[in-house]
Amino acid sequence: MSLFNFVTRCLGIDLGTTSIIVAMKDKGVIINEPSIVAIDNKSGELVATGFEAKEMIGRTPEKINVIRPLQGGVIANLVATELMLKDIMRRINKRYGIARTKVVVGVPSGITEVEKRAVEEAVYDAGAKEVYLIEEPLAAAIGCGINIGEPQGNLIVDMGSGTTEVAVISLGGIVTCNSIRIAGDNLDKNIVDYVRKYGNIEISELQAENVKIKIGNAKPGFAESMSIKGRDLISGYPSEVMIDSNQVYEAIEVSLNKIVSAVKLAIEKTPPELVADITEKGIMLTGGMSKLKRFDELLSEKTGINVYVAEDPLKCVAFGTEKSLENIGKIKMLQSRRR
Repeated sequence: MSLFNFVTRCLGIDLGTTSIIVAMKDKGVIINEPSIVAIDNKSGELVATGFEAKEMIGRTPEKINVIRPLQGGVIANLVATELMLKDIMRRINKRYGIARTKVVVGVPSGITEVEKRAVEEAVYDAGAKEVYLIEEPLAAAIGCGINIGEPQGNLIVDMGSGTTEVAVISLGGIVTCNSIRIAGDNLDKNIVDYVRKYGNIEISELQAENVKIKIGNAKPGFAESMSIKGRDLISGYPSEVMIDSNQVYEAIEVSLNKIVSAVKLAIEKTPPELVADITEKGIMLTGGMSKLKRFDELLSEKTGINVYVAEDPLKCVAFGTEKSLENIGKIKMLQSRRR
């Protein structure tokens, strides 16, 4: 029997709507790729995952289906999720050797017990021997270096693609949490709808995401522009229009205000002693959407509290899930199911 059979490998997984990030103890992030799969409709076999599958979006024949298996931060297609995770575990085993694998997965704080079981089943079926779940705000806080065990209030706003998680953390647990399914994907859809309505052009959500990244802004008055290509809704032919950052702001303003309202509501529900801590320490932003230009300024203006963006916001949840294994018994809100 191989020596690897006696070794326990510790993995942390941020199973996100847009990306899946895997961190390994002592190795850091070992996988960071789009959470997309391409499946053969006839055989049901996996054709591609990650970046290769993303390149296939809108370009495949009818026999191949490109799927985003996670929606709103939870599993929407269990079979596709299992195929994706099995492929990832296969690649990890090939690179690092077969081992007993202990996995912690970050999940949105607002998901149901049924959704939690779906995540656990998918990871077990992929080959894990032990699976634990941790709420994403806790994982994000751990991943950005906050000592969550202290008797002080910390406010984390984790903004991914499918959900925004607002949590006040103290003494290793979540005191107050507000989870809404409005995040980066919603902003992309807002831009698609805006261009369709005012430009009579149909663009993809991938194009909208590119617009958001390049010239998106959480505040008006900043003049940046770019051209976008799409299909003219009247003629049906290819067309090209210019869009500027103020138009992008107009498109996403309503979604941004809903996120700000979620943060303010969480603060309103927080005990006064912890609010005092938050006022002194500030608000920490994590997740990919925290990179939206000037969102930290907007949130600070609306709450009157200093706002900071984590050093590596995209990877905070993955880092936190992996680090949480060191003190798995001490984290109050950690959910586990041993099979």
